Amino acid sequence: MSTSTRTRYDDLRSIETEVGTLIRRVKRVMGERAREIHPDLHPITYFILTHLAMHGPLRGADLSDAFGMDKGGVSRQVQTLVDLGLVERQPNPEDRRAILLDATEEGRERLRTVARSRSDRFDERLAHWSDTELSTFARQLASYNRALSDD
Repeated sequence: MSTSTRTRYDDLRSIETEVGTLIRRVKRVMGERAREIHPDLHPITYFILTHLAMHGPLRGADLSDAFGMDKGGVSRQVQTLVDLGLVERQPNPEDRRAILLDATEEGRERLRTVARSRSDRFDERLAHWSDTELSTFARQLASYNRALSDD
């Protein structure tokens, strides 16, 4: 194996390692964010809440499709959010037999509070990066994600 091939191989393995570290960090952060919303909230339930806040109102089947979960699993997670007052059920105006789910104003406000807090910490940790470094990293990360978009 030539030096350039070995270097490329080593760089690719390094990227895999760093992405693995990033994934573990993201999982930890999502757990922290979920607990900031409510101490007993599971990360997947947090994701459902954020999805509803961004894309709701939605049917339960839409959530099942979005998260690759069975309807029973989604229903249990949604019930937790309803019990906490973070999600509400409402009749579908197009089909009164169907129910739509949406984040409540309380749920949206808790998400905004968590987002502001996390954003401030993120900005603080990257404060020493130059504008060029931030821009370059953002472009490279987007390019990486596009290259692996079918995985």
